[in-house]
Amino acid sequence: MLQAALAAGTAHRRSVFELFPRRLPEGRRYGVVAGVGRALDALEHFRFDDEALAVLEDVVDRPTLDWLASYRFTGDISGYAEGEAYFPYSPLLTVEAPFAEAVLLETLLLSIYNHDSAIASAASRMTMAAGDRPCIEMGSRRTHEEAAVAAARAAYLAGFATSSNLAARQRYGVPTAGTSAHSFTLLHDSEEEAFRAQVDSLGKGTTLLVDTYDIAEAVRMGVEVAGPDLGAVRLDSGDLGSLAHRVRAQLDSLGATGTRIIVTSDLDEFAIASLKAAPVDGYGVGTELVTGSGHPTCGFVYKLVAREGEGGEMVSVAKKSQDKISIGGRKFALRRRNAQGVAEAEVIGIGTPPVDDGDDRSLLVPLVRDGVVVGREPLDEARARHARSRAELPIAAQQMSRGEPVIETVHMGG
Repeated sequence: MLQAALAAGTAHRRSVFELFPRRLPEGRRYGVVAGVGRALDALEHFRFDDEALAVLEDVVDRPTLDWLASYRFTGDISGYAEGEAYFPYSPLLTVEAPFAEAVLLETLLLSIYNHDSAIASAASRMTMAAGDRPCIEMGSRRTHEEAAVAAARAAYLAGFATSSNLAARQRYGVPTAGTSAHSFTLLHDSEEEAFRAQVDSLGKGTTLLVDTYDIAEAVRMGVEVAGPDLGAVRLDSGDLGSLAHRVRAQLDSLGATGTRIIVTSDLDEFAIASLKAAPVDGYGVGTELVTGSGHPTCGFVYKLVAREGEGGEMVSVAKKSQDKISIGGRKFALRRRNAQGVAEAEVIGIGTPPVDDGDDRSLLVPLVRDGVVVGREPLDEARARHARSRAELPIAAQQMSRGEPVIETVHMGG
C-alpha cells in the first residue's frame, strides 16, 4: 500500500485513522484500555534501520526504501487514557498524519492494544471478584516470554497487587512476589528439611507450599518450623474452598492466627468469586489471566475515517462492508453520568461536542503532538484511573454472568 500510494502521489494526503472495537468480547460488560504507555514507547523507537531495509529490498522498490530510511512519525495522536473503561465503538486512538506515516503504525498499535487490553479486561474482573483480597500475577510460564512482561504490567494496571515476573519489576516498577514450587520440596530429603531451608533463608514471613504430600502434616510442620508468625501457606490443588476452611481451622488451633492462606490452580474470575465465602487471603492467577480468561484479544481494528480532499479539505470516509462497518469522521467521546456520578452512556459523535451539563466526562486526551510524546504518565497513575473508572460504572458491571455492555453507546452527529 505504501509503495503504491507513494507512486500515485497520495501517500502524503493528511489522514485520520481510528483504533476502535466494534463490540466487546461476547458476554463481557465492559473493557479496559491498556498498553498506552507501551505503545508510546514503541512509537518513539519505530524506525527502519539498515538491517530492516536490507530485508525489505526484495519486497518494495527503491523509492519506498529511501522513504522508509528516513521514517519519523510527525503527526498527532489522541485517545483514551490508560486504565479507562471502554465500550463498543469507543474511539480509543485517533491518529492524524500523512497517510504513509499513519498506515505503517497499524500492526504496531493493534498488537499492543489488543493484547494488553485483553489482559487488563480479564484482570479487572478478577480483582473485582476478589474484593479486598490481593491477586498475584503468576502467568509467565503460560505465554510468550515478552507477552508475559506485558501481561504483568496490564494486570497491575487493573488492580493486581504483585507479579512473579521480575522483568516487569525491572521495566515498569511492578511490585513482585512469589512462592516456592513443588520442586523445591522434592529436592530435599524431607518436607521439614525443605521448610527449614526456606525459613532460614527467607524468614518467617515467607509462604510455604503445603500440598506436595499431606496438607495437614505440612501445615503442622510449617508452624513447627517457623512458629506462629509464619507468613502464609499456599494451596495449589484440590477443592480449594473446603481445604481453605480446614487449613484455617488447623492454623488457628496451632496459634498461627495471623498466617495467611494463598490459593492457586487455574483460577479465573468465576473461581475467585466462588471462593468469596472461604477463608482465603489472596489468589495467585496464571493461565486464565495471560490468555484473557477466554478472550485473548479485544478485536480492535484500525480504520481510515477521514482524509484530505483535492481542495485541501478533510473528507469523511467509511467502510460499508456487511457486519464490518466503520463510521467516518473524526470523533469526540464523552462518558455521560447521572447526578450521582454513575455512568449512563458512552457518547460518541462527529463535529462539536455537546455543551457539558456538568455530568459529561471527556475521554480523549492528547498523547502525541507533532511527533513528540506528550501523554506519558506513571503506571500507578493509570492504575488509579482504572479504579476510578470502574467505580463509576453501574453496579451491573460487577456481575460475572454473561450480559450486554453495562452502558449503551450513543452516536451523535455525522
